[in-house]
Amino acid sequence: MPVLLTKQTLTGKVLNQWTIKEYEKHTRGKWWFLVMFILGLGLIVYGLVTQNFIFSLIIILFGIILYLQSHQDPVEVEFALTELGVALGGKFYPYKELDEFYIIYNPPHIKSLYIETKSIIRPRLRIPIGDQDPVDLRYTMQEYLDENLEKEEEPLSDTFARNWKLH
Repeated sequence: MPVLLTKQTLTGKVLNQWTIKEYEKHTRGKWWFLVMFILGLGLIVYGLVTQNFIFSLIIILFGIILYLQSHQDPVEVEFALTELGVALGGKFYPYKELDEFYIIYNPPHIKSLYIETKSIIRPRLRIPIGDQDPVDLRYTMQEYLDENLEKEEEPLSDTFARNWKLH
C-alpha cells in the first residue's frame, strides 16, 4: 500500500522530478458526444431489456463522469523518483512494493513510464514522461527495479482509452 506523503515521510534523495497532469484532457467535439450518447443510450436500453439494472446504472454513472471530467481541467501533480521509492501526488510507493518497470516511447502519441506494483488491487502506474530524457530515466530506474524488456507496446486498455478519448 502506498504511504501518504508528509514532511515526516522518509523518501531519500530526489533523483528525478517533474510535473504531470492527473489525466489527459482530450478535445472532444460534438460528434464524439453524439456517438457516445447514442452508444450509451443503446447500452442502457439493452440493460433495461435484459433486466440488468445495475449495468444500466453503471453506464449512466460512466456517462456523467465523462461529461463532468470533460468540463474541468486536470490537476497537476508532482512525480519524483527517489532513492527509496516513487512519489506520485500525495502518495509514496516504496521500491519494495514495486515489481518492475518499462518505458514505451513512441512520440508524439506515447511517451510513458509504466511501473508494475506487487499489489493485485493497484496493478500498474502510468506516468507520462513529457520532455524527460527516456534514456536517463531508464538508467535511473534500472538501479532500483528490474526492467521488463518484453513490453514493447502500451497496454491495450491505454490504447483503447487514448483512441476513444476516455482518459
